[in-house]
Amino acid sequence: MDAQGRGRADDVDPADQWVLNPNTGEYELRLAPSSPQSGVPGPRKPPAADTDPPARARTDAPGRPRPGAPGRAVPPPRRRRGAPEEPPPGRRGRRPVKKASKGRKALLWTGGTMAFVLVAGAGAAYFYIEHLNNNIASVSDDGASTGGFQKDKAINILLIGTDKRTGKGNESYGDAGSVGHADTTILLHVSKDRSNATALSIPRDLIVDVPDCPTTQEDGTQKIIPGTQGVRFNTSLGQDGRTPSCTMRTVTELTGVKPDNFMVADFNAVKTLTSAVGGVEVCLGKDIDDPDSHLKLSKGTHTIEGEQALAFVRTRHAVGFGGDLSRIGLQQQFLSALMRKLKSNDTLSSPSKMLKLAEAGTKALTVDSQLDSISKLKDLGMELGKLDTKNLTFTTTPVIDNPAEKVKSTVVLNEPSAPQVFDMIKNDISFTAVKEQKKKEAAAVAARLKGTKAPASEVRVRVLNGGAVAGSAQETLSWLQNEEGVTKSENAGNAPAELAKTTLEYAPDQADQARRLADLMGLPGSAMKPGESVTNSQGVPAMTLTLGKDFKGAGVSLTAPSKAPEGVQKSTADKVECAQ
Repeated sequence: MDAQGRGRADDVDPADQWVLNPNTGEYELRLAPSSPQSGVPGPRKPPAADTDPPARARTDAPGRPRPGAPGRAVPPPRRRRGAPEEPPPGRRGRRPVKKASKGRKALLWTGGTMAFVLVAGAGAAYFYIEHLNNNIASVSDDGASTGGFQKDKAINILLIGTDKRTGKGNESYGDAGSVGHADTTILLHVSKDRSNATALSIPRDLIVDVPDCPTTQEDGTQKIIPGTQGVRFNTSLGQDGRTPSCTMRTVTELTGVKPDNFMVADFNAVKTLTSAVGGVEVCLGKDIDDPDSHLKLSKGTHTIEGEQALAFVRTRHAVGFGGDLSRIGLQQQFLSALMRKLKSNDTLSSPSKMLKLAEAGTKALTVDSQLDSISKLKDLGMELGKLDTKNLTFTTTPVIDNPAEKVKSTVVLNEPSAPQVFDMIKNDISFTAVKEQKKKEAAAVAARLKGTKAPASEVRVRVLNGGAVAGSAQETLSWLQNEEGVTKSENAGNAPAELAKTTLEYAPDQADQARRLADLMGLPGSAMKPGESVTNSQGVPAMTLTLGKDFKGAGVSLTAPSKAPEGVQKSTADKVECAQ
């Protein structure tokens, strides 16, 4: 925003008022002593009735005031407690010791997909928290989430782009009366150790079962919206009054992954965020002239922002096969470009851009009730900012054309591949093969699974049900004895406590038996638990197999795939790819 918009009469560039504090290594806003300002901007005034649209839709260039807008106050300089005063103008002390890179510090406030962008802006703008808090809209998660992300666990954020045409200049796009379906959906998984992440796109035309959805109404009461079978995924939002919590439940049923939080953005998000960072660079492998999206660009690289950026992510008829799957690839390229621009020094070293980004991000953002403040967004941003772009993989849920249709307009899951992709996310497996992580996994597997294997007839094991479906222990026992020759096995009933993961505990002298049983059942090395033996009903030492909640059935392997299935399209955020 300019000086006038912040209550100043002179033409002072705000960026010129930022000073690097040598004591903190951070930029601070320093104003002239003759211009005292209020500490925090007041909340935005609601628009007058029957005049302009809401403030969220009113500004295409965040931070730039409308003509005649009242002046806004600027926060006073911040100084860490105990830090010395800045020396008077004109006096210079000795050169301070160089602090950690300000770019590296700023990266801690930033991340890598649309969520990263929105969170980054919010996290960087702690100096006027209350103002930004007033920008954020939130809706209930209706109990569909895990209760919110945790710093010591893997993070799963559901990112939803709606096709609702609210906002200035958006009325002419597509269906002006849309209730706001889930037009673009990405499940962002960030690994527990923050070394890698996967952004999984879910096609809007994928046929799914939408479950019953308890939904909080405007008056605070709850209503259960009945589920529907065999419908497009995008109807999980907007249709019949469904809220983002219903999309969250649908994703959980589809993938088996329960999101921690959700974020929803409309058309204005693309326009305002790209303008806030001064545009993003995209690449085209051919000329595009799409009358439907109004995108007209020549082959090669272009810097796009605002309306042109929105046209880019909406284009589908002019790329690939002309469908939604082709558009998903284009959107992934766009998000990668936006992430690279966000994490570039050009953005991080510009206070004015970070201000605009903060305004744009919080105005374009609707979050769940577990993520409804700048403080919470900042904490999430700190976690996401630890990622390296080369280890963020964009991929799409494996699908095939719906075989039930003569005229192909929807898709269904590719059964051989899709479950493997979902399992990789559930088991926190990287699509980018992070070297250090792979070394750890390989070492654990080699130590526990490699070596001699006892004959199946010599394997002694007691089978317990520790959270699997009722009857699983007996089913497994019958399979082991009748099909695999493990005759020295027995059903030991229910375990004293439920386990999330299936485990096999064995004594050191039973390692060869454990390797044989693991081989038969498809147990991963992580399921092998060196420990102690137990005495079975015949009074001889035996191993203990406890079937956890992850148990899928007798004879079904529990070993998570170590790499993406063949044919699954993927790209990483650090590489520029040209749309074809």
